[in-house]
Amino acid sequence: MKLIEGFDSNYRYILVAARRARQLQSGAPPVVTTNSRKPCRIAQDEIRAGKVKWEITETRTAAQEAAETLDQAFGHDA
Repeated sequence: MKLIEGFDSNYRYILVAARRARQLQSGAPPVVTTNSRKPCRIAQDEIRAGKVKWEITETRTAAQEAAETLDQAFGHDA
C-alpha cells in the first residue's frame, strides 16, 4: 500500500483520520465541501485537501520524567 503524502506511515494516517472523524462526530464542522456524510470519509477528504494539521509530540517514559525531576531537584543538568 502506498504512503499518503505527508505521512511517515499508513498507521499514522489512520490515527489522524480516526481522531478527526471523532471530532466530526462530536459536532466539529467539516472544513471541505464533500458529498459524503460519513465522518471517516470526510476526515480522509480533509486530509487529502491538506486541511488537517498534525504533529508528532515527544513521548517520555515515567522513568525519564522521574530522572529529570530528580536532576532538577538536586541541581544537576539533564
